Amino acid sequence: MTTSTALLFADLTGVAVFAASGASAAVAKRLDIFGVVFVGFVAALGGGIFRDLVIDEVPPLAFADWRYASTAAVTAAACFWLHPQLARLRTTVLVLDAAGLGLFTVTGTLKALDARVPPVGAIVIGMLTAIGGGLGRDLLTAEIPVVLRREIYAVAALVGAVGVTLLDAVGYARALPLTGAALLVFVLRLVALRRRWSAPVATLRPPTTGVRGPQG
Repeated sequence: MTTSTALLFADLTGVAVFAASGASAAVAKRLDIFGVVFVGFVAALGGGIFRDLVIDEVPPLAFADWRYASTAAVTAAACFWLHPQLARLRTTVLVLDAAGLGLFTVTGTLKALDARVPPVGAIVIGMLTAIGGGLGRDLLTAEIPVVLRREIYAVAALVGAVGVTLLDAVGYARALPLTGAALLVFVLRLVALRRRWSAPVATLRPPTTGVRGPQG
């Protein structure tokens, strides 16, 4: 299997995983089949569309290659019909979501680097490629996006994007090291879920009115 074939397989696997994640969220919100497929499509391809527009690749791959849109739509439609079975597989869905996060982080960062985007920009694009679909999914289903809450999600993608960029800088952007970078994101996300790691949040204090009590 060539590197390009492996990346295509990883990309389509990530599309299917995120489409299932988006469709499951839409089913939980009682959307109709069009809504379920649409949310699944956005969850699966939103990050990649953003990436391609930023690096000036038009039309985006999601529209230029029929396999991407077809994979997202078929997976989301399958989730609509099979949701009673999927509802019992919450842990499996979380594991697959973590795998998709790792896969999209690697492919998004690599594509940005191949487009001659400087390292810092490639890291940001790689992270946004991985989390963009989930952001769209949560907004469409009226949820506070996971990436803005306490969970270690975007941070895991950011760490993976940094790893891919460093591997590319030292000339080791090959299949095995890149698989290691995807595994790093995957493991970090799962360990964070298992141990309930979270990013710090601001401590809210009651507002002071400035009114003093009666003097004795």
